[in-house]
Amino acid sequence: MFAVIKTGGKQFRVAANDRITIAKLEGNPGDTVAFGSVLMLTDGEKSTIGAPFLGDITVAGEIVEQTRGEKVIAFKKRRRQNSKRKRGFRAELTVVRITDILTGGKKPEMKKGEAAPVALKAGSETVKGKASAKTAAAKPAKAKAEAKAEGLDASNLSLISGVGPTIEKKLRAAGITSWNDIAAWSEADVAKWDEELKLRGRATREEWVEQAKELLAGKPPRAKADQAELASGEDY
Repeated sequence: MFAVIKTGGKQFRVAANDRITIAKLEGNPGDTVAFGSVLMLTDGEKSTIGAPFLGDITVAGEIVEQTRGEKVIAFKKRRRQNSKRKRGFRAELTVVRITDILTGGKKPEMKKGEAAPVALKAGSETVKGKASAKTAAAKPAKAKAEAKAEGLDASNLSLISGVGPTIEKKLRAAGITSWNDIAAWSEADVAKWDEELKLRGRATREEWVEQAKELLAGKPPRAKADQAELASGEDY
């Protein structure tokens, strides 16, 4: 007995104990995964084709390992412009061992491997586990608490008008990582950082301290406010 499943935009012919390498699924080695997108089932001489899927068929598998594919090099050369670009890419992949093909609406017994518990989601091709504390990308708690503007991150210094990528690197290297740090500057601090970081008076000219205070108070970045003002013809 074998089935044809769809996952990661590709189709795979699978049977019990087969190993397949597919686009990355969330999970850890030993976790159970379930594929609900079954296109066809063949049992002996009898074949059943879905329209497009077979709702009462589930293919169960077990994650063997999380791996990466071979490196693919993309090289672009522009004629007579002395310009070229080289990039490498390695696809994130998951190796899965097929454990069973369940019929009649049966669902697999969900097991967890090395990490957090996982749960089968109806109609889903993946089993999602709880996020590991080690892999969670945590932003500075202090910056989060002080950022009242919705959808804005207080550690995003580039939202201050006049802070470009080069200046942002200088600020972060000096330990200035949030709007709160800039909002607390005194006139002496502005002069100090202007000299040390060679800002050429930009902090004063662009009113960085005032901008940081406005962002912390929940106001939009000045660039956005200026655009809105121009569009509406009203003063903010």
